[in-house]
Amino acid sequence: MTSTILCRTSRQNHQILVYVIRNSSSTSNQTSIRWKRLAYQIGGGLLTTGALGYAWAHSQAVHASGNKAHLVSLPWSFQGPFDSLDHASVRRGFEVYKQVCAACHSLRFVAYRHLVGVTHTEEEAKTLAAQDQIEDGPDDKGNMFKRPGKLTDYLPSPYPNDNAAKDGNAGALPPDLSLITLGRTDGCNYIFNLLTGYQDPPAGVKGEPNLHYNPYFSGGWIAMPKQLYDDQIEYSDGTKASESQLAKDVTEFLKWTAERDHDDRKRLAIKAILIFAPLAVLSYHWKRVKWATLKSRKIAFYRPKAKDE
Repeated sequence: MTSTILCRTSRQNHQILVYVIRNSSSTSNQTSIRWKRLAYQIGGGLLTTGALGYAWAHSQAVHASGNKAHLVSLPWSFQGPFDSLDHASVRRGFEVYKQVCAACHSLRFVAYRHLVGVTHTEEEAKTLAAQDQIEDGPDDKGNMFKRPGKLTDYLPSPYPNDNAAKDGNAGALPPDLSLITLGRTDGCNYIFNLLTGYQDPPAGVKGEPNLHYNPYFSGGWIAMPKQLYDDQIEYSDGTKASESQLAKDVTEFLKWTAERDHDDRKRLAIKAILIFAPLAVLSYHWKRVKWATLKSRKIAFYRPKAKDE
């Protein structure tokens, strides 16, 4: 209920006397204000829903007009707000990358130290790093030299520069895979469908030489040939290395390379919700208790009467 404040002024001492009279507003006036507020909220909700629906329909129309097949969505282990990456799958995905993908693709933003505590122990990461020869230098004579890798080193690229990469791949430049899941729409589903989607072209469809048909690639033709096959590698944990398992594991590994803080962000979000949700309730209650009267008050000023009246 609102309150009314009656004020009188005095010409002599310029003072304002304030009298608060509670419960002066009518119930009908409050009901009218409440209905108006509800109407505004409903209108705003309808407008927001319509705008989101239009944006979704527009994006679907754009995807439908493209020249590649629709992606099949998969139930990834990290999709939910409280779900984390499957670190066993991430470790297997690293094995797929090292034995299959690393021959052409680089991971410029991933260092061996990033693997510690995620996919490997510190000793395992040191052993992996020592297996690679890293270019270093110059030495005292000004020459570059090779040395075993260390935890602080980044994973080496298969080619020294882009021109060498193009020359070794019939003019096509293999992209760096560090952020590939963020650089493609619906990145994880795109990578999985691309790796498992190679097939013979439709009858009467012919592509250029050195290109391979894949309906999930824009245009349908891609320079990279099919890379994954059943039992192509042997997992260290004994998991059966089917084609779909290889694609799933390397996709989850690339998800981790693009978002190494994925699990930490979700863990921090849960803590923030647990802290700020009660604070929001308490703040709203305090606002209603302390400010309801002040926000709903009405102030009426009356002209002081003259002495001769």
